[in-house]
Amino acid sequence: MSSHTQLDDARQQRTLTSRQMAWYRFTRNPSAIIGSLIVISVFVAAIFAPYLATHPESAGAHVDFINRHSPPSWEFWFGTDNVGRDIFSRSLFGYRISLGLVVGVLGVAVPFGITLGLMAGYFGGRVEFIIMRFTDIMLAVPPLAMALAITAVLSPNLINAMIAITLLWWTWHTRLIYRIVKAQMSEDYVEAAKVAGASHFHIMFRELLPNCVSAISVKVSLDAGFVILFGAALSFLGLGVQPPTPDLGTMVSTGSEYLPEFWWEAVMPGMAILYAILGFNLLGDGLRDMMDVEL
Repeated sequence: MSSHTQLDDARQQRTLTSRQMAWYRFTRNPSAIIGSLIVISVFVAAIFAPYLATHPESAGAHVDFINRHSPPSWEFWFGTDNVGRDIFSRSLFGYRISLGLVVGVLGVAVPFGITLGLMAGYFGGRVEFIIMRFTDIMLAVPPLAMALAITAVLSPNLINAMIAITLLWWTWHTRLIYRIVKAQMSEDYVEAAKVAGASHFHIMFRELLPNCVSAISVKVSLDAGFVILFGAALSFLGLGVQPPTPDLGTMVSTGSEYLPEFWWEAVMPGMAILYAILGFNLLGDGLRDMMDVEL
């Protein structure tokens, strides 16, 4: 067996051992396991909402005045709202809106922020100055105030809510990747790639980016919960998804008008929001411990 083959085998064994240790830390973290199960259950609820909902007709413009303001019972697990719609069924469909918002926002903001962070950290100089000063300016803007201004100008709906949140969310990923890349630029593998004649694109996306994956994974997991909360806040203020589409923030807003007598109309959708956010936060903490990442 050649020395190169032995070296490759040793590297593979070290990598496997590292992954096994990371998985061991993750499985021994109760909050990480609980968070994973919660996140899985939220996705299952959103995907199979038409089959899991006890009253799927409540997801639309359904009216049942006979059962309006019904408290939680075996028939209506979360009770009913002011027009008799089943809150449990609407909460399941509301997860579709929340997860769609997460995918839409992070699907755009994360790649954009990563690219800017790579460019700023790799090129430095004028490119770094322009990108990071622009990032600082955007970070100085209160996120909720900017989102309220954008959604107030545009018509309130899911797409415009995504746009409003995405315009500010990329900044955190730019700062994170920039910090990691600046620390990696002095490493030997970067210098070796430059000496070998690798292109800027190759060094940024094939050499530097893989070293950022752990931090990105943890950040995305934590961000998912905040995006859900942010979207719910916009809907609560009437600038998100509009009725009769089931949205958790809108349901809390509508239900708050009937507090405290019909408390379940606001509390149950609020608990659904809390459940999803808790799951993503616990999962993010578990990934952070598993990958030994500092954000």
